[in-house]
Amino acid sequence: MKKKSSSKKYWLILLALVIIAVAAYVIITNNTKNQASLADLQTTPATRGELVVIVGATGTVRANQSAVMTWQTSGRISAINVGVGDKIASETVLAELLDSSLPQSVILARADLVTAQRNLDNLLNSNLAQAQAQLNLANAKDAYDRALWSNPQGNTARTTDQNKIDAARAAVILAQDRVADAEESYERVESRDDDDPLKAGALSTLANARQNLQKAQQDLTYLIQAPDAEEIAISDAKVALALAQYEDAMREWERVKDGADPADIAAAESRITALNATINLSRITAPFSGTVTEVNAMLGDQVTAGTQAFRIDDLSRLLVDVQIPEVDINNVQIGQSVDLTFDAIANKQYQGKVTAVANVGTVQSGLVNFKVTIELLNPDEQVRPGMTAAVNIIINQLEDVLTVPKRAVRLVDNQTIVYLLKNGAIVEVPLKIGASSDLISEVLSGDLKEGDRIILNPPSSIMDMDFSGGPPF
Repeated sequence: MKKKSSSKKYWLILLALVIIAVAAYVIITNNTKNQASLADLQTTPATRGELVVIVGATGTVRANQSAVMTWQTSGRISAINVGVGDKIASETVLAELLDSSLPQSVILARADLVTAQRNLDNLLNSNLAQAQAQLNLANAKDAYDRALWSNPQGNTARTTDQNKIDAARAAVILAQDRVADAEESYERVESRDDDDPLKAGALSTLANARQNLQKAQQDLTYLIQAPDAEEIAISDAKVALALAQYEDAMREWERVKDGADPADIAAAESRITALNATINLSRITAPFSGTVTEVNAMLGDQVTAGTQAFRIDDLSRLLVDVQIPEVDINNVQIGQSVDLTFDAIANKQYQGKVTAVANVGTVQSGLVNFKVTIELLNPDEQVRPGMTAAVNIIINQLEDVLTVPKRAVRLVDNQTIVYLLKNGAIVEVPLKIGASSDLISEVLSGDLKEGDRIILNPPSSIMDMDFSGGPPF
């Protein structure tokens, strides 16, 4: 029995030794792993200093103004006056076409221009139009008065002037007496042969006397009788026509009495402008001052309308257009400073400023962006239109603020935190973050002070690690 009891006690002691050995191994291993994990942590101190808040974007450099010049008619190039790199003023003639190669309409425009200029000169300096208008007005007034005078008045006699009626009756009596005398004279020679001169003369006198009597009787009848409806309608129409002509003449006189009508002068000037535009189709002129950046023409080339010839860029100002997301656009203001770098220009930074901010956004791939224009303030010969620029718009600049690296900030349970390394242990510290740049963020509040070691790469599961020196269980 004593032997069994000693054996059991032996095994209990052995088991205890094994447990102690395992525990020692775990502790040593855990401490070794923890020390190894601590060695892997990257830390940086919390610092106080300047924070530049930026909005970043990329864009393409462009000139202040650009134009591609094309021929507007056909012909053969007879002169090229500029080359690539030449600085030119506005309206400089860049190239011309041979006159004999131009379309007929362009050639004839030069002849028409002479006539158009002469017509404008007459409008401005000649009094002929005024004199003619005055004469036309006088004639139209006289014609209207005559039409009114001769217009019958309804169903009454054409005149109430008794003197006219008496004169007409007297003319009838005199005509009747002449007819009687002519008949008596004809009766005396009526028996003679028809070819007798005396008979022929008497017959002619009688015929004229009878015609005069008929006319005198018609005149009397016209004066004392009322006109019929047809005569009244015709007379009224003549009065209306005379009045319309008189009114037209009056309007024309009013239009030119003080000199040429401004509308006529404007029309004549427009005609000259149109002809000059047609003539100028034979040449290409610079629309603005700038630099010739492309020449796509050679002497003797046969061109047609639409053929490209030159490109001109105003390089006095270089601009970059960038698209800013809607979440950042309200932070961007005209006049803000900008830092620019270029892939094509190594180790050099340029400065700029915001000159325009779009009021309306555009949708691209489902995202709303706003166009912002930036002017380079210190461009040099290395910066060229078409280059890609990386743009940082400085929207705020803070001095003497406590900052932490953005890569160290985590969001845990809707709370912003950083992890610090204190006395060999990882400590979680809640913070309130303010403004941020690409790399750092402002600390508004929290248990953090300058110099604290901030962990940049905290482990994915902090609870898996034990830095107390004992086993995790």
